[in-house]
Amino acid sequence: MTDMIINRFRHLADNRPDAPFLIHPDGASLSYGEAWRRCARMANLFRSLGICPGDRIALQAEKSEASLLAYLAAMQVGAVFLPLNTAYTLNEVDYFLGDAAPALLICRESDDAAMATLCSRHGIAHRLTLDAGGQGTLVLQSADQDGEMEPAHRQADDLAAILYTSGTTGRSKGAMLTQDNLASNAEALAECWRFTAHDRLLHALPIYHTHGLFVATNVCLWAGAAMIFVPQFHLDTLLRLMPDATTMMGVPTFYSRLLADPRFDEQLAGSVRLFISGSAPLSPETHRAFARRTGKLILERYGMTETSIITTNPHDGERKPGSVGLPLPGVSLRIADPETARVLSHGEVGVIEVRGPNVFPGYWQMPEKTAEEFRADGWFITGDLGHVDTDGYVHISGRAKDLIISGGLNIYPAEVEALIDAVPGVAESAVIGVPHADLGEAAVAVIRVSDSALQEDAVLAALAPLLARFKQPRRVCIIDELPRNSMGKVQKKALRERYAKLFAG
Repeated sequence: MTDMIINRFRHLADNRPDAPFLIHPDGASLSYGEAWRRCARMANLFRSLGICPGDRIALQAEKSEASLLAYLAAMQVGAVFLPLNTAYTLNEVDYFLGDAAPALLICRESDDAAMATLCSRHGIAHRLTLDAGGQGTLVLQSADQDGEMEPAHRQADDLAAILYTSGTTGRSKGAMLTQDNLASNAEALAECWRFTAHDRLLHALPIYHTHGLFVATNVCLWAGAAMIFVPQFHLDTLLRLMPDATTMMGVPTFYSRLLADPRFDEQLAGSVRLFISGSAPLSPETHRAFARRTGKLILERYGMTETSIITTNPHDGERKPGSVGLPLPGVSLRIADPETARVLSHGEVGVIEVRGPNVFPGYWQMPEKTAEEFRADGWFITGDLGHVDTDGYVHISGRAKDLIISGGLNIYPAEVEALIDAVPGVAESAVIGVPHADLGEAAVAVIRVSDSALQEDAVLAALAPLLARFKQPRRVCIIDELPRNSMGKVQKKALRERYAKLFAG
């Protein structure tokens, strides 16, 4: 059995207590030993509130040292961690709290009054606050707690986290991730990417997402590496801190913004041995431009909320532009016909299916949906289309479920369309992703109206309080009729072609 993340953390705290864990932009650092003590204080606070192994702890707060430690403290007490995107609206959080039924909610001080109402509605007994500066009742009430704790005993298949991913036909689904899902992936990635205790990862990703929380953080914990912990992507900050880093993880938008700045050059990137990109497709053009500018090749990988990382381009071998590389050790991948499940040959395009210790056991309280996503022989159907070349490299060619990835974040059209269709004056809608130079893709709503007075700004205003900003369409286009096939299905491909240049120039 793979060791668990929390056990690796404790080993580092015991054996390398003075080694840096987090390095802040101002140069201050938090050691592994002190990080463990602060986590133990939080975990003892959770335990004093009656949190038991298996209980859910939800957190919606800005990225900070304390919010990261709350994740590890939840692991110490054996709770199931539920990170929520900071952009989610009260309407969205209301659903998550009702569905996951956490025993504790950690929220921003500014949201506390509104969250109190939601907690009362859903019978959530405990609430703590945490602001952007890493202060709040979570930190204040933890200060007097004991700085040592024996981690709760957990099995490999016990839940460690639930991450919500938008549904293709309705409400969001809670992907359940086990202790072994997280640990096995961290172990494989640390090996594939050659992470060691000498590495310093430039971390500017959000930590409500699997990329920043489970990939970046867990890999560093597994290797005993340090993280240069930046609250959010800020170009000047990244350029200033890059000479202190040995590795960096980002979404394609990070790299396109670096390339747009003439200060980013070969010398500045010289100390970084490995640049990693994920969460959205990296264009071959960006890959080649980065190589020309820096002399280094970005390593692209592929993963999902339900699986963490599935494939990666090799550390030492060929990194193919436009490919997401080879399956991780212990992970099996095949290409199948979406309808018949027939396994296809090299070069044939079909749906990507995977199995391995990284694959989640299913969706929280959705057994029927879980059954739909797995083949009878246990393979998980990713919904992504692609092929495997003769060298075994995986190439993604499309998304079978109309998923939009904007700035590395997933947007499922059905969720947005349901809210648009409820706006008075909208007859029907179709949400599509179109190319966007900065975000990779941007969501665009194409609508037919029943009220000719309805304008774009009114639709956007109606959506603003209901959807996280990243899910809101960047444009609303009004047309007379949505294109349909002979079966009456809206032809989104035709719409994508029609509006492909909407953000050009």
